[in-house]
Amino acid sequence: MTSSSLPLLSALETRVLGVLVEKQLTTPDHYPLSLNGMVAGCNQKTSRDPVMEVTEEEVQGALDELKERKLVTHSWGASRRVVRYSHTLPQVLGSDAGTTALIATLMLRGAQTAGELRIACERLYRFADLSSVDAYLSEMAARPGGALVIKLAKQPGSREHRWMHLLNGPVDAAGAEASSPHSAPAAGASVAALQTEVANLREEVAELRRTVEALGSRH
Repeated sequence: MTSSSLPLLSALETRVLGVLVEKQLTTPDHYPLSLNGMVAGCNQKTSRDPVMEVTEEEVQGALDELKERKLVTHSWGASRRVVRYSHTLPQVLGSDAGTTALIATLMLRGAQTAGELRIACERLYRFADLSSVDAYLSEMAARPGGALVIKLAKQPGSREHRWMHLLNGPVDAAGAEASSPHSAPAAGASVAALQTEVANLREEVAELRRTVEALGSRH
């Protein structure tokens, strides 16, 4: 696969690859990830759309497929007993940090507006402002090697367009927005999105604290 080609992935392969990108940037001490870590990341209840419930066997199958496509590599941990997995998404796509953060966020959270993406990407990559996000998305949509994202049709009553990744294949720009769980705008939607994001981050911090405490109890 060359850097200009567009990988077409299954829903689970998309989730697995998105998790690897996310965890590399948010919990680098635990990266590369073990199979157990991958399963936990795929089944995470926060910052995921849709929420999944997958088994070790299913995740291992997705990892094997991604390895065949040169999107994932594996290595042995320090103990030489646990296989750990890492991604090569930037190398395959020829993408920079901002593009990688945006595509990974769309892979994990589904269709998002530019404003939602800026908030959701905060821990992966910090964009200077909303216009910077818009510029990245426009470049990704016009990518010479194949568009990575598509702008969905604005629905009646919506103030902003949402964007969807294309790693699972073509998307009906007119119909996808209508079927999106985010497509029904409500008053105070931006505030609600911020509140949800804060709640998600708090839960993730709590999960990290529990992990640290568990590691500490082993010594």
